[in-house]
Amino acid sequence: MGRLLTLIMPIILFLAACGRSVREPITENSTGLWDRGIVYNLSRIIIWFSDLFGGNYGLGIIAVTLIIRILLIPLTMYQMKSTEKMQAVQPEMQALQKKYSSKDPETQRKLQEEMGKLNEKYDYNPFAAFIPLLIQLPILMALYQSISRTEAIATGNFLWAQLGTPDPYLIFPIIAAILTWYNSKLMMIGSPTQNGSTAVMQWVMPLMILFMGISLPAAIALYWVTSTGVTIIQTLVLNNPYKKRQERQAQAAKEKDLARRLEKAKRNPRKK
Repeated sequence: MGRLLTLIMPIILFLAACGRSVREPITENSTGLWDRGIVYNLSRIIIWFSDLFGGNYGLGIIAVTLIIRILLIPLTMYQMKSTEKMQAVQPEMQALQKKYSSKDPETQRKLQEEMGKLNEKYDYNPFAAFIPLLIQLPILMALYQSISRTEAIATGNFLWAQLGTPDPYLIFPIIAAILTWYNSKLMMIGSPTQNGSTAVMQWVMPLMILFMGISLPAAIALYWVTSTGVTIIQTLVLNNPYKKRQERQAQAAKEKDLARRLEKAKRNPRKK
């Protein structure tokens, strides 16, 4: 799953960000569910919030991003629960893969059968990780088009950057990449088991965000900075991985102490 996600994420996000970007500007005369119903209305919402902040379109994008993240809290909670199930399943899954390591069809069929039973045991859906991605893709595409196809937003400035063009100093992409790295690190801290794919993902995702942020409008990098920052806060508040790590360490210490006591009792049995 991790390898597949690593392969398709750059392609999907790139297509989502760049799709249909060369079309005509979005206006009140635009038609269709996507252009009129989604992109145009999203651009109006960004402009409305921007007007509240004195015409600052950067703050308008940040406000819209915060609202999106709030609306996605149930999805975030679902993703966290799915991650916990994955962490619970992973040790037994690795044991099954080791047990049925042969590549012959019969062994692989048995492995898939046992994996299915294991997923059913923990009520775990291995494709659940794709749900947040699939839901956020249209949001990212709509945001990109509402910016690139609305002149007022595209030509607006926020701090040192023009929102419709790449960040000239790469500050937003770098910050987005750092936050993505830290968010991946939090996932690793919260996991009782780690493997090569999770370690790779910790570096692949930030590098991917940095690479795309260099060429995409600064507004997209600003969205990533805000969205990932909120995600980190939600993780620390709702599912603190540092606390979980401490609990695991305390439990391991108790089990070690119990094993030591039992071993000592075996060596020195009480005389009746």
